[in-house]
Amino acid sequence: MPIQLRDLILRGDFEPGQRLAEQQLAERLGASRTPVRAALVTLEQEGLVQVNDTGGYVTRPFTAQEVRDAIAVRGHLEGMAARLVAEHGVSRQLQGDLQACLDEGDRLLAGNPLTLDSYAAYANMNDRFHELVLVASGNRALQRAVALNNRLPFAPASAMLPMQGSLTLDRDWMLYAHRQHHMLVEAMKRGEGTRAQALATEHTEVAQENMRLALERRAESERVMPGIRLVVG
Repeated sequence: MPIQLRDLILRGDFEPGQRLAEQQLAERLGASRTPVRAALVTLEQEGLVQVNDTGGYVTRPFTAQEVRDAIAVRGHLEGMAARLVAEHGVSRQLQGDLQACLDEGDRLLAGNPLTLDSYAAYANMNDRFHELVLVASGNRALQRAVALNNRLPFAPASAMLPMQGSLTLDRDWMLYAHRQHHMLVEAMKRGEGTRAQALATEHTEVAQENMRLALERRAESERVMPGIRLVVG
């Protein structure tokens, strides 16, 4: 249930600040009010919705600057994680798991034009890749910090904006991001902590650039952005 409601919000089905009535949501999602209420609590914890003065829930507005700041924070945190992995050494298991992600990404991006299915599959692979690096860092405090930052929409590793009419443009950005994945794995395998940190931090610039392009694609460059689904980072 939280996943369904989250997708509706990030897709922009609700305006920023719009009231989310439990009964209407239950009817729309084909569920009772109890799971809807639980989903709203979960989404409040994630930062997607907030409680208004009457105790109900409304969608939370986010400015473009909030998104940029959160992506920048993720870059520094993931840079630290990559450095720690390089310093600790890449185990055979981790190397195999990372290589599987690289191979899958190569296969998915080989198609031209990119399909919606391959786009979604790449987003899932990308999440796995970033999670592998974070867990392998072995730093629980760092992992908690990333989880907290990821409660902001668009801050997680899935941070490349969706197709706004140009799958070709998105494929070009994804190819660039995936080349960075390859370079990052090589740096970690070689124990190059400083380089791995720099690559992981720079990697989030792809998300920053994609957000800039998305704002340009939106003819109405309003101050507050409705939900936008971000996908690769």
